[in-house]
Amino acid sequence: MRRQLLPALAMTLCLTVLVGVMYPLAVSGAAGIFFSHTASGSFVRRDGRVVGSALLGQNFTDPKYFWPRPSAAGADGYDGLASGASNLGPSNPKLLDTVKERVAAYREANHLAADAPVPVDAVTGSGSGLDPAISVANARLQTRRVALARRLDPDEVLKVVAAHTQTRQWGFLGEDSVNVLELNLALDRLGGS
Repeated sequence: MRRQLLPALAMTLCLTVLVGVMYPLAVSGAAGIFFSHTASGSFVRRDGRVVGSALLGQNFTDPKYFWPRPSAAGADGYDGLASGASNLGPSNPKLLDTVKERVAAYREANHLAADAPVPVDAVTGSGSGLDPAISVANARLQTRRVALARRLDPDEVLKVVAAHTQTRQWGFLGEDSVNVLELNLALDRLGGS
């Protein structure tokens, strides 16, 4: 029995050190070297102070700011410790009612016609509930509201949106998008009331 037990314990110890210690240290070290900004949380700073992460959505409700996707993460949404979706299916009456309410509120807030199309990301949450970006169409539809609230020319706000539009990852994954936190900080630097 000792002949079988000792090699099994030695192998368990070796694999624990290799896979449980050395591999995580190597991956963390490589991430710190090659992807240091992302590996450290992609913090966004304003006046030397951390105001958020470029990887996590935040709730903006003031009309002078662009608004993110709705969130079901946590009781009030946008809770990084409770990342997740509502898990309501596409035919669930509660989801359908919620989307109808969000569509009406979005149209009203952004001064859109009662039959104007609304981007899906403006009225539905994501799988994580913490998406940091919105579609370019969503950003463009919010431009008028933001420009009015800031007393800026809508074309000037559209230029800021264009400057902060991120293209598809590697040229083919996903859609062009706009990071809401970075866009709102750029507008704060631009000024307006």
